[in-house]
Amino acid sequence: MQVSAQRISPVLLELDVEIAADRVQSELDKAYTQLAKRAKIRGFRPGRAPRKVLSQMFGSSVRADVAKRLVDETYPNAVSKQSVQTVSQPTFEPAKLLENKPFSYKARVEVVPEIKDLKFEGLVAKRPKIDVDEETLKAKLEELRRQNSTLEPVKKARGIKQGDVATIDLMVLVDGTEIAEAAAKNFQAEFGNNSILTELEAGLLGSKPGETVDVQIKMPDTHPNPKLKGQDATFRVKINELKMRQLPALDDEFAKDLGDYDTLAELEKELREEIEKELKNDAENKVAEQLVAELVKANPIDVPPSLVQRQAQISERELLGQARQAGQAMRTLPAELKAQVLQDSEMKVRAGLLMAEIAKQNSIKIGDPEIEEGLKELADQSGKNIAKLRVEYRDAAKREMLVGMILENKVLDIIESKAKIEDHE
Repeated sequence: MQVSAQRISPVLLELDVEIAADRVQSELDKAYTQLAKRAKIRGFRPGRAPRKVLSQMFGSSVRADVAKRLVDETYPNAVSKQSVQTVSQPTFEPAKLLENKPFSYKARVEVVPEIKDLKFEGLVAKRPKIDVDEETLKAKLEELRRQNSTLEPVKKARGIKQGDVATIDLMVLVDGTEIAEAAAKNFQAEFGNNSILTELEAGLLGSKPGETVDVQIKMPDTHPNPKLKGQDATFRVKINELKMRQLPALDDEFAKDLGDYDTLAELEKELREEIEKELKNDAENKVAEQLVAELVKANPIDVPPSLVQRQAQISERELLGQARQAGQAMRTLPAELKAQVLQDSEMKVRAGLLMAEIAKQNSIKIGDPEIEEGLKELADQSGKNIAKLRVEYRDAAKREMLVGMILENKVLDIIESKAKIEDHE
């Protein structure tokens, strides 16, 4: 077998493979021998039909089968000799297979590009300043008060105002026709926290229990429900019940109810530490994002289209899943979002290839000790039992994902150690 290779592009390899005539003939002879044993041809006993008759009747299919078998058997060896990492299924262009003649074919396959003169030292990033201000602490305390609040019926007859929680029945109509899938019964709408459309909230303020109110809303052209997309809709709302949220007093008793605290000051101290930890993690994530963006900018390599498409499909599935969880019946992404996903996917793939090369140059390998350390970090972050995580991550796909995360973090550590990072407001 003779093989010649050339890069059609930085990410596309073409192989020209030629197989010697004696092997081609040997495979043809085997194929006709097998065919003769099972072929039923009028006038001949099984296994007795002449080769010429078999060739006339089945020649084209025999040649096609032999050609395919020769390609399947020789391609893996041909590509393995090229010292490349393939990332797609190959496409083949076989020549015509003839008796007693060499057989040749072309194979094209996407490969990881060669990365030369990789630049990852001296990248610049800005680290956000970590400052737990009083407003942030106050917001956290208010969130805790809200989580521990109660809903009490409004005793005095009055209309809805901000902060109230109304139980409503909702019907949506377009040109007088009800859109059944948009209806809701006994839905709790809290006013002032974006639980319902802004226009609907404004239209219901001041309404009283027992009333039915129609609110006209122009629906956006991007609405996932085709029956509502761009339509003038009537939201018919019946107010069933009205409650107001009662927040607990912010004092030492409140702190004691939340856990092992004697005073409100102790609770505030722990909250400050939690917020500071969150801000530090957020700051490190922002630094990492900047460094990855700078790495990609400094190394404009080609990327295999199949890897980009694969990443885009993963991202699209994630976004559609999030939309379903949010109650949006979305089957496909809008064109603008789809284009953005493709652009982001190209950057992710490029960053992944560059980081893999950095790992290779620095001989980074992930073994059992690193995996165990990664599982411990996951246990700390998620609060899960580490023994259960060990069982969960025996799954090959999950284990591969964990290894990828650990490798990425180690590469980021290398990049950050050689970067210029400025603290910044």
